[in-house]
Amino acid sequence: MLRKSIFARLNNWIIFALMTIVVLTIVVASTILINFLRKEEIKRVDILVSAIKFQQEMGNPNLEIQALLLQIYGSNSTIPVILLDKNDRIMEHKNLPKDIGNDPAKIVTLAKKMSKSYKPIEIEIVKGDKQIVFYDNSPLLNNLRYSPYILGFFILCYFLFSFWFFRTIKKTDEGYLWAGLAKETAHQIGTPLSSMIGWMEIMKLDNPDSEGVHEIEKDIERLRTISERFSKIGSIPELNDMNFNKTIDENFDYLKTRISRKIDFSLHLPKYDILVPHNKILMSWVIENLVKNAVDAMRGEGTLQMFVFERNKNILIEVKDTGSGMTKQQARNAFKPGYSTKKRGWGLGLSLAKRVVQEYHNGDIKISQTEVGKGTTFRITIKKG
Repeated sequence: MLRKSIFARLNNWIIFALMTIVVLTIVVASTILINFLRKEEIKRVDILVSAIKFQQEMGNPNLEIQALLLQIYGSNSTIPVILLDKNDRIMEHKNLPKDIGNDPAKIVTLAKKMSKSYKPIEIEIVKGDKQIVFYDNSPLLNNLRYSPYILGFFILCYFLFSFWFFRTIKKTDEGYLWAGLAKETAHQIGTPLSSMIGWMEIMKLDNPDSEGVHEIEKDIERLRTISERFSKIGSIPELNDMNFNKTIDENFDYLKTRISRKIDFSLHLPKYDILVPHNKILMSWVIENLVKNAVDAMRGEGTLQMFVFERNKNILIEVKDTGSGMTKQQARNAFKPGYSTKKRGWGLGLSLAKRVVQEYHNGDIKISQTEVGKGTTFRITIKKG
């Protein structure tokens, strides 16, 4: 089990590290790509402006220079550019959206809109005249503006994964801890239990009909059951038992003789048999934990009721006491491992009961009702089918 735990944790950390690298790579790569494209487009616009200035200064350039200028103009096939004079008359435009067309009013409006994204470039012409170059991002660069939202989505997924990851690690560690503790407890109980069984057989030879011997024999059998319960934690139990009424009734009979007589303990079973696959040993442990918690809450005096009934194809078991009840915070933490309101409690009973019901019987256990000073009702729900 230790080896399995190490490999499981190692795999979780590898997945977490890979996810972290993926998210960081996406963020860094996107930022670098956007900045690179923006700088490259600005450089291309500067080259285009330089070509326009050169043409204006040369007046009538030779054929080679004209070919070079045409090549510079033609190289820009993505960046939208508008050239206006100082009176907003259109001198040239290129790569504009299709909905703009050749409408002068729309082109001038678009130029003014471009000036909000990038500062227009002025070209001085002879006689104090000037032309103004307006430009904007290419469609590719504009599409990349959605990248922050995409990154935000990936980062959100990353944080959700991180939350799940750490929660899984915590549950895994707790699971291995409780399983190891349970199996070690079963091992420790087993040694003196074997010795007690031997001494019991010797006592039966001397006085086989003694009432004390029979009672001790019952308790030894109970210890054997407890040891078997602990040994099953951490392994997949077999759900071979079917008669749920019998399991609850036998558990009730045993517990009733071992709790305070000042507690009015009653069991309410349906008149017909309830058949549902379960593990008798583990389910008895769950009921015993709930009953002992109720007895502690009532301080040995009060009314304790246990109900078993069907509802919507589910089997429900309710354990209702008239004890001290719980605050909202105590109710929220009741099933957490290590949490206990008792000074000497380990806080394992309810957490192990929850594990048995949820993981081994595909059910649920919760506090259905509680009020300080009036008592608490625990409810177990198990699917019948």
